[in-house]
Amino acid sequence: MQLFYVVLLAMVAGFLALRLYMVLGKRTGHEQPLPKPAEERAPVTALPRPIEVPAEQRDLAARNIAPRAEAGIRSIVSAEPGFDVARFLEGAQSAYRMILEAYWKGDEEQLSWLADDEVRAAFVAAIAERAEAGHVLDNRLVSIERAMISDASLTGKLARITVRFDADIAAVTRDAEGVVVAGSMTDAVETHDVWTFARTLKSNDPNWKLADTDEA
Repeated sequence: MQLFYVVLLAMVAGFLALRLYMVLGKRTGHEQPLPKPAEERAPVTALPRPIEVPAEQRDLAARNIAPRAEAGIRSIVSAEPGFDVARFLEGAQSAYRMILEAYWKGDEEQLSWLADDEVRAAFVAAIAERAEAGHVLDNRLVSIERAMISDASLTGKLARITVRFDADIAAVTRDAEGVVVAGSMTDAVETHDVWTFARTLKSNDPNWKLADTDEA
């Protein structure tokens, strides 16, 4: 009888072992894959670090000052502590508009106190040439997109500040009879001018005058 129980237990153990193999020993396709050894794993690509802009450069950009102009601006502020960059740029934009409109209208008197002698003479010569050709400018400054100080210097007491103007201008040229010979009032043209303003610091004249013009 004891031998019978031993044989019966052996048969039950064999049956359970077979069932465990059928359940655990086969892959069903739903099992989680085993982790790969470290040497077989795909390399992890590091995320690029954001570029950090120094606080000083952020400050310059906020004040519309190019880095190369900073030393000159510091010298001007040191020589005349009352100088204000924001106020200067506002005045420069107003001067840009007034000078362009004076030139377009041929207003030489207005140009005489907005520009120095050399620049005024160049404007006057261009106005005379235009009048001789019988042309009239019907231009309009649509907007000034940006005014940025691109350079600055101080030589003795003479301060010079260069401003880049990015603007949209509607330009039309008419002949003596008013017929359009060039341009369009419906299509504004992007312009990029580089103007330099100059002033003798601590002088009685607080006005900055246009000392040079160029295109960007």
